[in-house]
Amino acid sequence: QVQLVESGGGLVQPGGSLRLSCAASGVHFSTAVMAWYRQVPGEQREMVAVITGGGTTNYADSVKGRFTISRDNAKNMVYLQMNTLKPEDTAVYYCNANEFPGLQPVHYWGQGTQVTVSS
Repeated sequence: QVQLVESGGGLVQPGGSLRLSCAASGVHFSTAVMAWYRQVPGEQREMVAVITGGGTTNYADSVKGRFTISRDNAKNMVYLQMNTLKPEDTAVYYCNANEFPGLQPVHYWGQGTQVTVSS
């Protein structure tokens, strides 16, 4: 059974920082492509950052230079360091795991953690 458990969300002032964590279990973590997505009510879920098992990363243009995704394969953890936060970063942030057992990828999601950027 796959479980992705996010933590680290909360309320922060503009310009502040937060670090999100995601604890993964039940996946072949070292080979899984891990990602963070976010969603605002009424809008589509959008990719924020992605990291491959080998550590290659990619970011949404809106967070480049401010957010950093990382992973610890020994601990089955993925992180999102968010700096210089803006009010438009307010959203529910979801941890995402992707495995490729065959021709079709399999996607897993966490329950999400709320990030609110407000003064």
